[in-house]
Amino acid sequence: MKEQLIKRLETYAKIDTQSDMMSETTPSTPGQWDLIKLLENELKEIGLEEVSYDENGYLMATLPANTDKEIPAIGFLAHVDTATDFTGKGVSPKVINYEGGDIVLNESLQVILSPENFPELSHYKGHQLMVTDGTTLLGADDKAGIAEIMTAVEYLKNHPEIKHGKIRVAFTPDEEIGRGPHKFDVERFGCDYAYTVDGGPLGELQYESFNAAAARVTFYGNSVHPGTAKNKMVNAGKIAGQFICKFPDAESPEHTEGYEGFYHLISVEGDVEKTTVYYIIRDHDREKFETRKNTLKQYVEEIQSRYGEKAVQLEMDDQYYNMREKIEPVKHIVDIAEQAIKNLDIEPIIQPVRGGTDGSQISFMGLPTPNLFTGGENFHGKFEYISIDNMEKAAKVIVEISRLFAERTK
Repeated sequence: MKEQLIKRLETYAKIDTQSDMMSETTPSTPGQWDLIKLLENELKEIGLEEVSYDENGYLMATLPANTDKEIPAIGFLAHVDTATDFTGKGVSPKVINYEGGDIVLNESLQVILSPENFPELSHYKGHQLMVTDGTTLLGADDKAGIAEIMTAVEYLKNHPEIKHGKIRVAFTPDEEIGRGPHKFDVERFGCDYAYTVDGGPLGELQYESFNAAAARVTFYGNSVHPGTAKNKMVNAGKIAGQFICKFPDAESPEHTEGYEGFYHLISVEGDVEKTTVYYIIRDHDREKFETRKNTLKQYVEEIQSRYGEKAVQLEMDDQYYNMREKIEPVKHIVDIAEQAIKNLDIEPIIQPVRGGTDGSQISFMGLPTPNLFTGGENFHGKFEYISIDNMEKAAKVIVEISRLFAERTK
């Protein structure tokens, strides 16, 4: 499996599929179409059936059941886009046999992946790792998930002695900008249960997610020549700065973990006349989530009380909710995944998602969808890497889940 996984991830990673929040199309960028069409051909080559994508780039395919038992249809999903946090153009992945110590990603720029800064790296001694060249992200989030699903269904196709029910796969656009499931056709997918393969380190199994919202706050000023600006200029950038300073630093991503929520400043763009800030709001607890949204509204009102109602415009929308509410009634799908992980001598790590997966929204669309690990670390940046050894284990977990569904159906 390893050679297949390396070849697939290297191929996928080199295609620039960064999504674009400002685009109104689906997918939001043309590079996603390039990967979708490549995957369409690959699925057909593997021998899957009902391979097709719709006008919005949602690619689906079927591995038919190889037994007459009435087994629930299960799906595996991954997203084709990569994050907007760091460039994904010109990705040049490298595969190394890691023997410990620092990894020089880029000698000329002195970009070094070090266990001193990333202590978990020391756990990967003896692993084969795929890393970046220090100038881009890798895109293992979630191209590793795609590679693992592809490799798993190909393995099942080539090993008919492993009995399984109907398996559906789906590769979706724009997860990184929160739109992944917006046009996902649950009825067309036709599954009883599903799993996203979009997690991090080995053993992760997640069925709780944040409640999530996005807020765009625009500040309006008045630009006047600075030499004659007294009592005339209103600096939108400075007003935005006052707004940003209202948020408690302890409730930001860099200071929170576990079930702790946060406010995250994504970007600031503008000038004296107009400045826009973009925030995301996250909390696992629904009541605390609503309180956070109300707090942001309160900060907007405080700025308005000083500079006038027209000085600030707020646009805020919910993105997704905690999928636990929809998965707990069918908790056996989590139990099956946990058993599959244990059967491969992996320690399950059952913890909440500190981020979003398509499963959050899809679960509320009527298809309960927990999240499985991919084996990656440090997503969304130049220090991203993934263990090929753990990718192989992720692919085997997919195979084992498929087998267990068949085994447990009488």
